[in-house]
Amino acid sequence: MTTAIGFLETNSIARGIEATDAILKAADIELISARPNCPGKYQVLFSGDVAAVDASLKAGIRASEKYVVDSVVIPRIHPQVIDAIGMACQPMEMSALGVMEFFSVTAAVYAADAAVKAAEVQLLDVRLGTGIGGKSFVILTGEVAAVNESISCGAAAAAERGMVLEKCVIPNPRPEVFESIY
Repeated sequence: MTTAIGFLETNSIARGIEATDAILKAADIELISARPNCPGKYQVLFSGDVAAVDASLKAGIRASEKYVVDSVVIPRIHPQVIDAIGMACQPMEMSALGVMEFFSVTAAVYAADAAVKAAEVQLLDVRLGTGIGGKSFVILTGEVAAVNESISCGAAAAAERGMVLEKCVIPNPRPEVFESIY
């Protein structure tokens, strides 16, 4: 069971790869993904116990220095976040739809975690910047009140770092909207 995740986003591919090596050498963690994304950024997602993830993230930040866009350690990450990053979620029921859009890829991860912990919603997608100009977004569904609360809490988590671009809640969207997401 994952006790924590770490996420590092750099605006240099070379420094991102170097940071990945430092992350892996710093502590006993599991690399979930490390890859370039648009526009010339690099993202590293890894897991392990909180102390190991924290030590690895610090090593990655030191290795990438001024190229860090955003970073985070999330203890007790909600399991829906990891599933939604892999787009492994299909909506059980189509109700309200919430969307949050961010300037950094990392913001989508910590905002999605805050959102799904705030109310009973289902994360549908946590899109991490590939093919969308380095931005990211989170899509979730649930009852209107739950989606409103989740979007509010998720956006607030990213607003603290100035990373929120836009958000919306759509009550009873047309089925074609859900279909267009997949």
